[in-house]
Amino acid sequence: MDKKERKIVVRKNGPYVVYGGIPLVRKVQVCSEYGEPLTWRKVETIPTGEVYTLCRCGHSRKKPFCDGSHAAAHFDGTETADTGPTAARQITYNEGTGIVVRSDPYLCMESGFCANRFVSFRELVPQSDDPEVRRQLMSMVDHCPSGSLTFALTEEDEDVEPDLPEQIAVTTEQTSEGPIAGPLWVTGNIPIERADGRPFETRNRVTLCRCGLSKIMPLCDGTHRHEHVVED
Repeated sequence: MDKKERKIVVRKNGPYVVYGGIPLVRKVQVCSEYGEPLTWRKVETIPTGEVYTLCRCGHSRKKPFCDGSHAAAHFDGTETADTGPTAARQITYNEGTGIVVRSDPYLCMESGFCANRFVSFRELVPQSDDPEVRRQLMSMVDHCPSGSLTFALTEEDEDVEPDLPEQIAVTTEQTSEGPIAGPLWVTGNIPIERADGRPFETRNRVTLCRCGLSKIMPLCDGTHRHEHVVED
């Protein structure tokens, strides 16, 4: 395989192997004074080679990179995530004006961008005849890191996706109890393959588990938030 080909391969019970020198950065969630997620702030670019490995068991002492700890921990990284297209699972919210929101709950990792202390995206859809409400709704959907939420202008249109870089972000999320380690946020339509060679649907936004606790590996399901996984 051409090492310059950009892709991520899941190693059986092991790390993610990243090919093609995909840029690796660190991003921290920015929240309001009420704890509402607002956006992400890039804090550093992490040096890598053309090929590198990222921890997905949660035990590495060299995070975000793999140090082989998965072997000693007898990590079971069996991939159970659905490899089917998100379109087959989507729920459509089409009672709005100038916008149709599509939701794939299977991909939700509870990032919290889809609501604030006043309203959720579901409540905003029927009010979207107001352009300001529509703008707020589009912003909520665009900030969904996993791509669980997407939007189109009409039911016949393709999704309007944010222009995101080809990049992997090591994320830190903010909680009332302090910062915790979030998922690997993969953006820019980077192909991802299972250990058995089967491809996942290539999407603009994907969140990969790096705590080793997800029930839908290798995808993140938000378990890290309930377990309060702290970054080393």
